[in-house]
Amino acid sequence: MTEAQKFLKKAYTLKGGAHTKSFYKDWAASYEQEIKDNGYATPYRCAAALAACQTDKSVAVLDLGCGTGLSGEALKAAGFATLDGTDFSQEMLTYAQGKQGLYRSLKLGNLDNPLPAEPGVYGAAAAVGVFSPGHATAEMIGKVMDLLTAGGCFVFSLNDNALKDPSYETEIAGLQSQGLAEEAFREYGDHLPKIGMKCIVCVLRRV
Repeated sequence: MTEAQKFLKKAYTLKGGAHTKSFYKDWAASYEQEIKDNGYATPYRCAAALAACQTDKSVAVLDLGCGTGLSGEALKAAGFATLDGTDFSQEMLTYAQGKQGLYRSLKLGNLDNPLPAEPGVYGAAAAVGVFSPGHATAEMIGKVMDLLTAGGCFVFSLNDNALKDPSYETEIAGLQSQGLAEEAFREYGDHLPKIGMKCIVCVLRRV
């Protein structure tokens, strides 16, 4: 088993909190190359979905769990010029900071308060590979939607592990039934094809 496979396997057994933060500190140096080697498709799938639903590319986009900046690179390539990133791992953010001109700002998030922004500030948001057991909980979907302006879109992924947890789909359905959001896009496809993992890419639009 390669070191990459060891990290990927462990990533889906995290218990959250300090355990998750410590894990990504250790993984930061090799993270980007390892997931690329495993065919990481989700950043560009998410960016394309957001671009299809969010026609105004001039809006500020909050890139949650931006990590080393792979999601930001995909969003920039899709035409979004103003990106703010946040992540709870300073080690990951250090790599994102090295990508000059990619982000307007980068903020270190707090595990207890991972959304360092005021409601209504952003026209769009992305959470690529963020929602999964041991990572971000389902309730965060609604909290992100609260940050958006009316009509703003939030793109996120739910991998096969997340899809085993009904709370994510329950949260999505609840936001729609309350008239707070509408689902603008949904597609099941590749996430990390080299390890046989897929994900749903979903876009919710704030009503």
